[in-house]
Amino acid sequence: MSSQNKIKVVCGTMSFGAPGTRGSPHINSVEQASQVLEVFQRHGHNELDSARSYGEGTTEALLGDVDWQGRGLKMNTKLYATRGHPLRGKERSYSHSPEGLREGLLDSLKALKADKIEMFYLHAPDRKHPYEDTLRAVNELYQEGYFNRFGVSNYMAWEVAQMCEICDKHGWIKPTAYEGHYHALQRRVEDELFPCLRHYGISFYVYSPLASGFLTGRYERGQLIGNMHLNYLWNEGYYDAMDVIKPVAQKHGLTVAEMALRWLVHHSALKSELSDAIILGAGSLGNLENNLNDLEKGPLPEEAVKTLDDAWLICKPRAPKYWY
Repeated sequence: MSSQNKIKVVCGTMSFGAPGTRGSPHINSVEQASQVLEVFQRHGHNELDSARSYGEGTTEALLGDVDWQGRGLKMNTKLYATRGHPLRGKERSYSHSPEGLREGLLDSLKALKADKIEMFYLHAPDRKHPYEDTLRAVNELYQEGYFNRFGVSNYMAWEVAQMCEICDKHGWIKPTAYEGHYHALQRRVEDELFPCLRHYGISFYVYSPLASGFLTGRYERGQLIGNMHLNYLWNEGYYDAMDVIKPVAQKHGLTVAEMALRWLVHHSALKSELSDAIILGAGSLGNLENNLNDLEKGPLPEEAVKTLDDAWLICKPRAPKYWY
């Protein structure tokens, strides 16, 4: 990979956790988690992404057991405001009130067996609490030394701007990263959010770079698992787009996943000089290795880039919003 296009890769850990919890994590043991981390580190990556809500709290607990600090890794985690509307009801619920933020962050640190993490995110908006109160509390936690960086995720562009202006006004820590949904068939963030982030010096961290597996090319129309995703991440236009993508991928000896990942690195709006990143989850170890190798390859053939652009135009009229 050319140095000017070397986008940072972060290990997504949603697939870590106890079996039977939300999301059905399949990396359930310290041994399995260690194998994943070893593959990531062998490729030169050292940053992890997690959340208090993943695996109903068991994801962070497993990461704590795997001794991420002893491995020289950096940890980012997120707090979703579930109080009043728990995602499932089994785990503790939180809000973005000052008390809720402190409770959630300290619970994360306890599970992760850490006194401090690299980055603390607000996982999605909690519009029940004034942002000024939330941001004041975030700054207090930062001043107490619990994290180095602050990030936000799944907010509207105007909310990000408002938050940055509030932080500037008071001299509080500002968000320096935004974690958002972005891939070749979902480019909503490019129109309004990206200009906002660039104005305020905020890096973009991509989640779901393969559209929750759709951009592996393995799903067909009518599959139950595909239909379960339609309302949130996919729509029928995705299948129409895949009809365009697959023949070109085959023509050039590429997999659909390879096209999607190389597009993100070399042809998307991501910029290495702005410290943008791709959060890559772990399926099987073989798929993980293949995906990491694909991220290290060069630009796509021109026809492949044009095909992905055409595919986006097919999806665009029905593309879901980028914010919660």
